Amino acid sequence: MTNLAEPPVLARATARRSRRISIIWVIPLVALAIGAWLAYDTLSKEGPTITVTFDSGEGLQAGQSQLKYRDIVFGTVKSLALTRDHNHVDVTIATTAQAEPLLTNTTAFWVVKPRLFAGNISGLETLLSGSYVGMMPGATGGKAQRAFEGREDPPILTEHVPGREFLLKARRLGSISLGSPIFFRDQSVGEVLGWELADMAEYVTIHAFVRHPYDGYVNDQTRFWNASGLSIKLAGAGVEIQLESLKALLLGGIAFQNPDLEGKVPAVAAENHIFELFADRDAADAASYTRKIEVVSYFPGSVSGLGPGSPVTMHGLTVGQVLGVELKYDTANDTIVAPVRYVVEPERIIGVGQRRFKTDQEAVEAVVKKGLRATLQSANLITGQQQVALDFVPNAPPAAVEMHDGHFILPTTEGGGFAGLAASASELLNKVNTIQFDKLGQSLNQLLQSTDALVSGPQLRDSLTKLSATLSMAETFTRNLNTGTAPAFKQLPDMSKQLQTTLNNTNKLLVSVDAGYGDNTKFYRDLDRLLVQTTDALNSLRALSDLLSRHPEALIKGRPAGGVE
Repeated sequence: MTNLAEPPVLARATARRSRRISIIWVIPLVALAIGAWLAYDTLSKEGPTITVTFDSGEGLQAGQSQLKYRDIVFGTVKSLALTRDHNHVDVTIATTAQAEPLLTNTTAFWVVKPRLFAGNISGLETLLSGSYVGMMPGATGGKAQRAFEGREDPPILTEHVPGREFLLKARRLGSISLGSPIFFRDQSVGEVLGWELADMAEYVTIHAFVRHPYDGYVNDQTRFWNASGLSIKLAGAGVEIQLESLKALLLGGIAFQNPDLEGKVPAVAAENHIFELFADRDAADAASYTRKIEVVSYFPGSVSGLGPGSPVTMHGLTVGQVLGVELKYDTANDTIVAPVRYVVEPERIIGVGQRRFKTDQEAVEAVVKKGLRATLQSANLITGQQQVALDFVPNAPPAAVEMHDGHFILPTTEGGGFAGLAASASELLNKVNTIQFDKLGQSLNQLLQSTDALVSGPQLRDSLTKLSATLSMAETFTRNLNTGTAPAFKQLPDMSKQLQTTLNNTNKLLVSVDAGYGDNTKFYRDLDRLLVQTTDALNSLRALSDLLSRHPEALIKGRPAGGVE
């Protein structure tokens, strides 16, 4: 009972600070860590911001257009702005960290869009995705750079291709363009990357790229020539047409080959080796002849149709070419002459080296002494082109070999060909001009007047009248003759029929007599004589009939002279 009366004792609560971290703080900490990691990841992937200057920002959009290399995104266009001079557009691009080592002074940038360039159609994929900035890193070891000058056209090689680049020097560029193909044995083995303009006053330096393994066929003796367009030549076998390819016809092209060095294998040409680009294949083939003799000749008459590049031939085969033709005043003779300068390549003549001369002077003197002379011959009658022909002239007058400005003066002689025909035609015209056509005309006029007087004179008129009367008399005589002989001709058929009847009766009589009296009777012999006489009579009648048939006038005039035929 006592326990029930006692009040309950209350427990006292003591407050103390907990040292545990609340679980609710885990959520912001995780979010902060994720945010920090995302910020680090974003900052670590960002690369430097670069500026590329283009002529225009056609097709590019801020925040959408991308920077790509090998179809991998290396950045995004942030903004587009005009330059200070308002002539170009600065494109600001935020790149990725992966692009940083590629941003050097050798890197090329261009806008990828649909275009026809270097004979190829590219950028068609941008019709749906939009234009973007293309990038082509250069060789390794370049200096880092953040401001670039963009290209209007993409590079010919948009990726690294194994091969080597060579330099070709030419007097003129011709039809060669960017991307023109390079041929070796009719195969496309490279492209033209471009050319330098620094030395345009003297020559053009063309950058030619030859892919591997074809670059191994380029050596120090290789000959390059311009293979652009279509080559048409009129040769002895007919018309020759040479075309490397349709692409070379449209874009131009370059071809190369190696000369035959008789088993010698020269060393492979080094990178950026300089070669000469020849105008055509013939010029490239001629470059293999190293020995050249420069000659000048003074031809009488016109040298029209002769110019630089015209062939110099011997026995119809080329042994050189003309270097130039010019007009010059000859002070010694007080006249104007046209010296023709040309080069002769003696190595084109097989075996010419077997007899060696100490100097070219000695060689030229020897052939001139044997009668070597230069003439002009027509190479094409249609175009009037001429060529210099060298030939040995029998019994040629002696001539001394002289030098003029480092050229040997080769004597000339009158040639044949079209020039000879023209000279013969001129001589013929001169002879025709000497004919006195006036006197011939006067004589012919007098002859015609005499003929006219004879025709219209009274003597001819009287003769024609008498001839007409004579013909009338002959016609009357013929008509009378036909009237007199007509009855005689009508009786001839009846007479022939009666004679035939008599002959039949006589034959019957002979058969009857022979059957009744025999062969040796007197009657038989008399009858035999009668038959002979009858036969003679019949022959006479037939002769008469034939005579009257051929000579009906015999009935009037009698038997014609000469007897019966």
